[in-house]
Amino acid sequence: MLVDSPPEPRAEAAPAPPNRRAIRALGLIVSVVILALVVLASIAIGAKGLSPAQVWHGLFHDSGTYADVVVGDRLSRTVLGLLAGAALGLSGAVLQALTRNPLADPGLLGINAGASAAVVTAITFFGVTSLNGYVWFAFLGAAAVGALVWFLGGSRGATPVRLALAGTAISAALYGYLQAVMIMDDAALGRMRFWTVGSLASATDATITQVLPFLVAGTVLALALARPLNALAMGDDTARALGAHLNRTRALSMAAATVLCGAVTAACGPIVFVGLMVPHVVRSFTGPDLRWILPYATVLSPVLLLGADVVGRIVARPAELQVGIVTAVLGGPVFIFLVRRRRVTQL
Repeated sequence: MLVDSPPEPRAEAAPAPPNRRAIRALGLIVSVVILALVVLASIAIGAKGLSPAQVWHGLFHDSGTYADVVVGDRLSRTVLGLLAGAALGLSGAVLQALTRNPLADPGLLGINAGASAAVVTAITFFGVTSLNGYVWFAFLGAAAVGALVWFLGGSRGATPVRLALAGTAISAALYGYLQAVMIMDDAALGRMRFWTVGSLASATDATITQVLPFLVAGTVLALALARPLNALAMGDDTARALGAHLNRTRALSMAAATVLCGAVTAACGPIVFVGLMVPHVVRSFTGPDLRWILPYATVLSPVLLLGADVVGRIVARPAELQVGIVTAVLGGPVFIFLVRRRRVTQL
């Protein structure tokens, strides 16, 4: 007679890992809180020292010196920094996904160079002297270069490598043109010096109103591309198998990045490293899923840009360091670190 052996004791089930999606959502909420604090700091802190009571009075009273400083200067500057930072982060994340290069930035495809060359042309040959005039020339220059890069990169047959090479070549040519014009025209050099550094100091309600429709349209388009870009990141063959439209996704990604970066460059001048650093850092804790990278980049990029602007107001009181200088100083060492880490990882 066979006797059944007693059942072996079951091993206790390992505790379920924390819900990664919940952690990401919580991290996004924390990021929004951090952004709110930085926005408050941007309104409260400036080259001119004001007490909290004076800042409060300036915000909620329609006239007076405090209102001129807080509302007329800092509030517009903060709103533009908020919009510009989000746009730079989004455009950087989209371009990194499009080119499959985690160290790509909005300048890779020549968009900054196109905007800068257009502004130099406007100043030198058309006598444009106001920021409101620069905006439209800069945006048109960025859009024209984006279209040219897409055409030279192969249009329907465009690949990440072709787009990057076309952007690099056009950038080199345009920066050569820019330097030649500025050397020959001292007046243009004087007027361009401030704009080419990258600054939020000239923010006005009119400038924000002009670029806002482009920033909203580019943001909506970029966020809508998260799923197609996720498929594209798996390689062309896999993306096709998943039903992705490669050419349409690449064309729309180019359009989104051009609109976002072009509008920011038009309003603030070329600001470097924000579109490179933030998406790259975000990817280290969200993973490669653009459905999380894009929202995080939208929130954390303004934290970096506004934080750098606040630092620029403090370190050189009563004068200011422009935000483009601060981001360049911060971004250089970070870029070197990222490149070295990526090199060690590949080894």
